[in-house]
Amino acid sequence: MSHVECLRKIQLDDYVGIVGVEEVNSVRALAEKLKGKSVTHVNSTSFGGGVAEMLQNLVPLMKDVGLDVRWEVIKGSLDFFNVTKKIHNALQGMSLDLSEEDVRTYLEYNRMNSETTILRSDFVVVHDNQPAAMIQFLPAKNDQWIWRCHIDLSTPNTAVWNFLEHYISRYDAAIFTSEKYVIPGIEGPKVFIRVPSIDPLSDKNKEISASAISDVLTKHGVNPEKPIIAQVGRFDPWKDPLGVIDVYRLVKKEIPQVQLLLIAGMANDDPEGWTYFEKTARHAGDDDDIHLLTDLKGVRDLEVNAFQRASQVMLQMSTREGFGLSVTEALWKGIPVVGRNVGGIPLQIINGTNGFLVNSVTEAAEKTLYLLNHKEEARQMGNNGKEHVKNNFLIVNDLKGYLTMFAELLQL
Repeated sequence: MSHVECLRKIQLDDYVGIVGVEEVNSVRALAEKLKGKSVTHVNSTSFGGGVAEMLQNLVPLMKDVGLDVRWEVIKGSLDFFNVTKKIHNALQGMSLDLSEEDVRTYLEYNRMNSETTILRSDFVVVHDNQPAAMIQFLPAKNDQWIWRCHIDLSTPNTAVWNFLEHYISRYDAAIFTSEKYVIPGIEGPKVFIRVPSIDPLSDKNKEISASAISDVLTKHGVNPEKPIIAQVGRFDPWKDPLGVIDVYRLVKKEIPQVQLLLIAGMANDDPEGWTYFEKTARHAGDDDDIHLLTDLKGVRDLEVNAFQRASQVMLQMSTREGFGLSVTEALWKGIPVVGRNVGGIPLQIINGTNGFLVNSVTEAAEKTLYLLNHKEEARQMGNNGKEHVKNNFLIVNDLKGYLTMFAELLQL
């Protein structure tokens, strides 16, 4: 089904105060050449995770500048999403094999969705692996198909990539977050490098009052008088929530009053999430200063916003990370980030300037302690982080990138 009608109304002019009138005008000039062109975005979930979040904001903004936009979410069984999570994990480097039954399940749901999803557009943008094979079942297409890869493809499982590449090679274009994710020898699609973005005016990122932040903390049992460190990210082995708890325990030896917030949405296309949530809860034990905060406890965008703004240090201990929008969100709010030096994290953290890049739990704890003990330096790092996001990772820049790519593909 299309998810455009239920999205909030967004206008490009709303961002003039953030990016300036000149930038807004340059985007409108680009859009003028594409007025009336149709775009369909296809992904696997309407909520939970960075892709759905970006589309919730990008789709209405594309409409505002004159494109005819649809957002289609594919349907699948638990078996299908188990297979696509297996493909996701393998593409990020896990040693996994796809069985014949896995392949059958994957292709059957792609075939079914190709028949029930409305895909007649000038541009069809397919996000990640779940719907990637739908192109196989639409051989008579005369539009432009674009595959958008949001994950870390720097060390993929070769056999699983070769399976997927059979379908990706049929696309007209492929978008990767970083040059290092482009598989050598990929044939077929024209390659584009584009970073993701956040919407500074969304509930998750807009300015909110100190009293609103305090209300959220009180409601969820977090003490505003005690230091807070936090990580936002799915309960997933790649996000390493167990490592985050280990960082917290090392910090707590030096600062006993510190609190840890682990904040996540439970997405319906990630059946592994519950298993890892339980594993994380066991690792946390009965420590009252560790808070596991999910949408099932009423933690939605505004609450995430409040928790990030209340934190002194944000962590991103992912062992693989396509980009890491939670890093972007924290930096936008002026909070320094300590993150592992992997994937898309070093595109955002300038080591020693707006946070720290680390390679181990021990190093992460040392840098977190440093920021907690050097408040003025942490504040300056936070200011630097906000400026870095403003210049590189806001939604207006993302929209401009899509418009530039569409014009190039049409040779306008």
